[in-house]
Amino acid sequence: MTKPKQAKGVVAVRTGVAIDAKQQLPYFVGVSEKMTGAQSLSMQLVVIPPGGCAAPHIHQGYETAIYVLQGRVETTYGSGLQQTVTSEAGEFLYIAADVPHQARNLSDTEEAIGLVARNDANEQEHVIPYNPADDT
Repeated sequence: MTKPKQAKGVVAVRTGVAIDAKQQLPYFVGVSEKMTGAQSLSMQLVVIPPGGCAAPHIHQGYETAIYVLQGRVETTYGSGLQQTVTSEAGEFLYIAADVPHQARNLSDTEEAIGLVARNDANEQEHVIPYNPADDT
């Protein structure tokens, strides 16, 4: 990992650092406490492989905003993951704290890519696995 350039409260992160996210999707962290010293903000690039999906999960105690850069993503959410919303390139999606959800790439041939912002600088520490069968 290359140390980001830093000068008096400004940190330039040239390339996101790949992590093994608890959501089981490729994440590239750009802003986090570890990367930049952020206190209450994180920002990542998420890539959902063709036909791929996240493991069902909850973001305990923090909100998520996503801007879809490429592709179409179906997000199931709520108790038992019974509700559905589809987002595509150029659209935003907001997920409130503590809402169970799971994202799935609707394409079998192209990646879906999203820019993700959260109000938790250590968000991976607060990702909780979710079993939809527990709520049905």
